[in-house]
Amino acid sequence: MKSFILLCSAAVLVPVATPAMAQDAAPSSPKVADGEIIVTATRNETLASKTPIALTAMSGDDLLKSGVTDPTNLAEDVPNLSIDRGNGLQITIRGITSSDGTEKGDPSAAFMLDGIYIARPQAQEVSFFDVNRVEVLRGPQGTLFGRNTTAGLINVISNHPTDRLEGSLDASYGSYNATNITGVLNVPVNDAIAVRGAVNYDRRDNYYKAGEALTSDIDPYKNNVAGRLSASFDMGPAQLLIVGDYSKIKGKTLGSVPVSNLYSDYSDAGVNPTYDPIGDNSAVRTSNIPYSDNLNRDNESWGVMADFSYDFGPLQLNYLGSHREFDRREELFTGRDDASAAYRSNANAQFKQDSHELRFSTTGSGPLSLQFGGYYFKESGFMKYYIYGLLSPDEGTPGYVFGFPQRDVQSESYAAFSQATYAIIPELRLTAGVRYSHDKKSRLGATVICGSVACDGEGDSQTVNDASRSFSKVTWRAGLDYDLDDRTLLYATVSTGYKAGGFNDGCEEGTGSGCTLTADALYYNPETLTSYEAGVKTRLLDNMLRLNLTAFHYDFKGIQLSQLSEICGGPCQVTTNAGQAKVDGVELETTLTPASNTKVNFSASWLNARYTDFKPNPDVSWAGYKLDRSPDWTLTGGITQGFDLDNGGKIELGVTTRFVDHYTIAALGTLNQFEQPSYTKTDLQVTYNAPNDVYYVQGFVRNLEDSLIVTGAGSSTYGTVVLADPRTYGVRAGVRF
Repeated sequence: MKSFILLCSAAVLVPVATPAMAQDAAPSSPKVADGEIIVTATRNETLASKTPIALTAMSGDDLLKSGVTDPTNLAEDVPNLSIDRGNGLQITIRGITSSDGTEKGDPSAAFMLDGIYIARPQAQEVSFFDVNRVEVLRGPQGTLFGRNTTAGLINVISNHPTDRLEGSLDASYGSYNATNITGVLNVPVNDAIAVRGAVNYDRRDNYYKAGEALTSDIDPYKNNVAGRLSASFDMGPAQLLIVGDYSKIKGKTLGSVPVSNLYSDYSDAGVNPTYDPIGDNSAVRTSNIPYSDNLNRDNESWGVMADFSYDFGPLQLNYLGSHREFDRREELFTGRDDASAAYRSNANAQFKQDSHELRFSTTGSGPLSLQFGGYYFKESGFMKYYIYGLLSPDEGTPGYVFGFPQRDVQSESYAAFSQATYAIIPELRLTAGVRYSHDKKSRLGATVICGSVACDGEGDSQTVNDASRSFSKVTWRAGLDYDLDDRTLLYATVSTGYKAGGFNDGCEEGTGSGCTLTADALYYNPETLTSYEAGVKTRLLDNMLRLNLTAFHYDFKGIQLSQLSEICGGPCQVTTNAGQAKVDGVELETTLTPASNTKVNFSASWLNARYTDFKPNPDVSWAGYKLDRSPDWTLTGGITQGFDLDNGGKIELGVTTRFVDHYTIAALGTLNQFEQPSYTKTDLQVTYNAPNDVYYVQGFVRNLEDSLIVTGAGSSTYGTVVLADPRTYGVRAGVRF
């Protein structure tokens, strides 16, 4: 707690010392000023600058101008955030993450689309198109959102139908044949009904280079088509929004390189690998072995949601419900860490999810505001994953199968929640919230080592995967926020988060034939987090300077860590609970607009995320070791300068550079950590905006340094390295009507 007290002192120092600088220039009303954005982080519409939560919100226009076209680019603008590709998206916020992207795993950070939780990480990397805003909430959100939010959440809010006829067309083309096209049309049917349609095409080639002997085609990496149709109905006190979306997610699946391309000594137990990328641009080459399978991805995702509200006067009812389905069909490539061999594999799965939330909230202007409700979520499906030739007596024999046919996977959750805010005096508010969550998980399937998929030959082996477990937890939130003046908000909160436990492959001894695992080996427990946070949000210098400063301390227990292990006869994902960790940090975000055509952004974050009690085995202690993907320092600075033209148009020049301190990625199987050295990443862009913003043309470069950035690594026999996007460049243009 001592470190937290020091951090809180730093957070409150700025507003105490500086409000007098702009006291006379304070605005006379709380109207929305230029640069403000309205968010729904508290489930009600509030100004971001008046919301006592550590959040970053980006409008759809800002995303478009910055070239943020998918979730992996969000980290450029959000402190202590990384979003990395692997087996789906892996989201890390303030050092808190989950690396289990399998059918039994849950993310530590919730990913949401229009408030709907998207369970499968493989369905989360979708193109941002026709987006109103993206809200990133840092820290546990265990009261109003609740689904596995020990780390935080990302909520992508699409544009909803409006009461005017309008449309747009945006297109970009760049390196790696990257093509992104979005068309939007909004039509008001009458005074009460409006519809909106948007379609998107997103394609690019692979960032990796095929090894000379690799005969399989690895391009295009992405070849996606998506669409969204929404309709709004204004029925007086009742409002209804219905949204349907569909995505066809195609392309090639090769998205990693052998570990030996970038590290040496990576298999020595207890010795950290040496970062030693091979030269001549060969670090991004895939395995240089004969492999001719197609490596196709052919996935589908679709869903429908309804958002209904009814105003009863003093009380408003809100219902948010959805049904979603995700079909996964992927031909994969499982290679050895040293690129000496590769094996054909495939994944076929189908998941269905339903969610329903009923919420009531007060609408009066009195000192008390209250919201309460209930939530239900259910996901069901199957998963079949096979590797061919891996464990055959004569390694590489076609048809020999090692796999995981999981024919029934279930996850069910229900919760009741309430949160109230009371104004002790008009400037000082107390917030308290509580949520009860109950989660149940089950899975029935097998781990097989067989001569064929039928698995009916002599000597074939099947091990039952049969487990079921339930968990319950009460999470809560308490906080104070205070308006120091009409430009400055101070806040402090204590909140808790929880992510349900689960199970590994196998079955518990005594429960059936061939079941040999102890309960301790089969099951893992929930992870929990308690957050202490204090912050300030202020506007200074006649509103030219916006500043957000946050300090926080986490007590993190039961940390769920996943790794590849061969205890099941081949490579399988094993999750265990580590002991405890503590996380301290400070985050600063500023925006300075000294002139109407000049905008300067700067952010800085310091993070100290470390284990305090963790023994990967009885003889080794990792106390003091850093949590994954938690650099000590991250600094981002950028400037946009506009130049007005005589014809009424404008040219804007923009540059943003980001420094990320070195960080590590754990390899528990060999008790070591891969290190990513410190790096910088610079983005440039120049934009011409026509008069009245009728159209724009932009040229851009991202990752100007072409920095080699490791986002995932493993040291098992089948370990690979995943890299962030290299240098890319292109042009973008759009028209509005």
